[in-house]
Amino acid sequence: MVEQKWGRIVNMSSTSALGNRGQVNYSAAKAGMQGFTKTLAFELGKYGVTANAIAPGFIVTDMTAATAARVGVDFEDFQKGAAAQIPVHRVGYPEDIAHTASFLASEGAGFVSGQVIYVAGGPKD
Repeated sequence: MVEQKWGRIVNMSSTSALGNRGQVNYSAAKAGMQGFTKTLAFELGKYGVTANAIAPGFIVTDMTAATAARVGVDFEDFQKGAAAQIPVHRVGYPEDIAHTASFLASEGAGFVSGQVIYVAGGPKD
């Protein structure tokens, strides 16, 4: 990317970077990813390379289904409980993340760098 003087880096973080009960290791890793992304933006910007991160909230995936199973809650009920706490009153889907990643990887995102985009249906408390 540096040699080509153009590139897009899209890292994956999580809303857990802001803190999440019972997940200190995961939260620390995702917060570290945000710092890493911002530092890449500083260091690579002069080469035409942007670096951004996406921080998903509740997304319907095998991982969230496994979490529901681990805590003994039906996955549909788990999703309804999550949606009730999200400002847009719905859970997210992989497509929500894909659309954001597609934009960040595009030429149109050339002036967006060092950002963490929370794809979470609204701000956390």
